[in-house]
Amino acid sequence: MQYKEYGTTGDKVSRLGYGLMRLPMEGDHVDMDLSVELIRKAIELGVNYLDSAVMYCNAESQVAFGKGIKGLRDKVFVSTKNHYKGESGDDWQKHLDDSLERIDVDYIDFYHLHGLSWDQFQNMQGKGGPIERFRKAQDEGLIRHRCFSCHDNPENMKKLIDTGEFAGMLVQYNLLDRKNEEAIAHACENGMGVAIMGPVGGGRLVAPSDTIQEAVGASSTPEVALRFVLSNPNVTLALSGMNSIQMIEENVATASREEALADDEKQKVMDMLEETKKLSDLYCTGCGYCMPCPNDIDIPANFSAMNYYKVWGLKEHAQVQYKRLGKKKLSDGKIVEAWAEACIECGECEPKCPQDIPIREQLKETAEALGS
Repeated sequence: MQYKEYGTTGDKVSRLGYGLMRLPMEGDHVDMDLSVELIRKAIELGVNYLDSAVMYCNAESQVAFGKGIKGLRDKVFVSTKNHYKGESGDDWQKHLDDSLERIDVDYIDFYHLHGLSWDQFQNMQGKGGPIERFRKAQDEGLIRHRCFSCHDNPENMKKLIDTGEFAGMLVQYNLLDRKNEEAIAHACENGMGVAIMGPVGGGRLVAPSDTIQEAVGASSTPEVALRFVLSNPNVTLALSGMNSIQMIEENVATASREEALADDEKQKVMDMLEETKKLSDLYCTGCGYCMPCPNDIDIPANFSAMNYYKVWGLKEHAQVQYKRLGKKKLSDGKIVEAWAEACIECGECEPKCPQDIPIREQLKETAEALGS
């Protein structure tokens, strides 16, 4: 396992972190015995950063977390989150106290304001408010490092970074979504640690893709995805939700490479990304000018699914996305067939397309490639 210093904290964390969001379930409940086994196996193989949140796994993830690290507290860094966004410092504190009790620890190493936006951060200020309590909790030793996770736009991420309030952040970044690259670099330049969620694109990069694997001659698409994220010098670690021993062993092997991607391999990946961007733009940019469709076809969503197939080679994921459009719920509650198969070829969309895409023809192609 490779390790890297988390920002300027002095703590060396494993490049692979264990995201406890997708622990194995038995119905509506976490399979505690198997989850504890998995957590302990990951620690045995060198993973020392584990991350959870209050509501993960029907609010049972933190309990499994505590059971998994029982007797191993000195070997791990505990990361979790507080999702409270109101103005009450007392209510914010209650979530912290509850997490300490559920994980059964005296302190949390990396404590995140969960899914924080710039507007929410501003609203949490004030005497006795959550941000003041956040600082106080650190002073009292209940948390060691103040962090945030974020789905806000990159410019607002930079504003949060520039407050100087945080030691680190947790954000999305992967082969399919690189919009946060500049914010990640900005955090690193400001001495912050950067943890990555969704390194395999929320599952989109689990299915095999010859396009991606052949770029570096890898044995699996997830391997390339994880290596790509870890090759970014501004990234500290990547979280992976692992629900089998095999998955843990494969990801640990990937994170144990001294060099995630060699220079020539990284160039091949970047060349692939440039080529796929050109293909994506050629096929459909998702501008939405073709909408609304009088027959409720979600044209951009159909073409997005087709891009996963034609551009990235992710056919299995594309088929899943396409199938969901067969019964799409509109904002008014109406259920419609929004997939390409329901197109009646009225042609109203085509004059609106700034790329002059032959939409009717390509919807037919989509239905043939991804339909049943």
